[in-house]
Amino acid sequence: MKFHGSRNGFHRIAAGLSMALALTLSPVLAVAQDAPAAEVEPAVEAPVAADAAATDVTAADAAAPAAGSYTPMKPTAGKGMPVERGIDVQDQYSPTGDFAHGLHIGLVWVMAIISAFVLLLFVIVIVRFNAKANPVPSKTSHNTLIEVVWTVVPALILLGIAIPSITLISKQYKSPPKDAITVKAIGYQWYWGYNYPDNGDFEVVSNMLKEKADVKAGERFRTDDDGPSHLAVDNRMVLPVGVPIRLQTTAADVIHSFAVPSLWFKLDAVPGRLNEKMLIIKEPGVYFGQCSELCGARHGYMPIAIEALPLDQFNAWVVAQGGTVKGAKAEEAAAPAAAPAAAAPAEGEAAPVAAEATT
Repeated sequence: MKFHGSRNGFHRIAAGLSMALALTLSPVLAVAQDAPAAEVEPAVEAPVAADAAATDVTAADAAAPAAGSYTPMKPTAGKGMPVERGIDVQDQYSPTGDFAHGLHIGLVWVMAIISAFVLLLFVIVIVRFNAKANPVPSKTSHNTLIEVVWTVVPALILLGIAIPSITLISKQYKSPPKDAITVKAIGYQWYWGYNYPDNGDFEVVSNMLKEKADVKAGERFRTDDDGPSHLAVDNRMVLPVGVPIRLQTTAADVIHSFAVPSLWFKLDAVPGRLNEKMLIIKEPGVYFGQCSELCGARHGYMPIAIEALPLDQFNAWVVAQGGTVKGAKAEEAAAPAAAPAAAAPAEGEAAPVAAEATT
């Protein structure tokens, strides 16, 4: 019996040790069973993240050439350039140019009517008052009515011309608005530099393109896609369409003059002085001009080429040149400040929940 009791005690001790060992090892086993599941989840999500990253990289690679690419616009024949045997001013592509062209046509008609009237008077005098037709000439020396007419009528004509002329001067020198895009044209002997202070302050240097027979092998030469001879350049001034532009001019050496007839724009570039006028271009295109101030031996080889693009394409060109889009920095600075402000209500809404839980 005594031995039997010892066996029962031994069984109780062994059972107790077994249960204690099972309780001790059960968390470890549970962790060991849960661990594979935790390891499997990243393995499943990893390909998704990798695919997303690959998609982002692919999209970025696809977008990069589009954003950085720039193909110069092909000029339209007869638009923004002189035409063979032209007898009128060039077609205008700015609001000021439209007004000026209308005034020009009106003045042509005024001159034609006055010239025809004077010619008619000459014919009447020659026919009616020659020695054969009128052997006894009139001795009239004064005629009050005629003297009043030939004084008042020309004065009224000049007044009618003065009003639109003064209006045109006012339009040409109207101050650009504060949000106008600033572009500076700098005259050098004998080429132009175009500076964009509102878009990162980069500069584009523009030289006349030579003909194929005048360049060495491998050098760029003018083609019809660049523009007419003596007007095509290697780098154009690129401007946005329909946006006020503060076009400033200055010079580094002697006096030059920045002139583009089809935009009705002409402004002297004087060393040590900064001149400016507002320019608005109505539609996309390439517009040509030349330096219009005698500036030295190669004065005739300083062409100007302006390429007008829609605003989004202009911004893309600016980025391609290494510049910045006007207003982009302000938007980027405002975005981080707006994020905490947007997150604040969420934190405020969570506070009552936490208070209720504490209660």
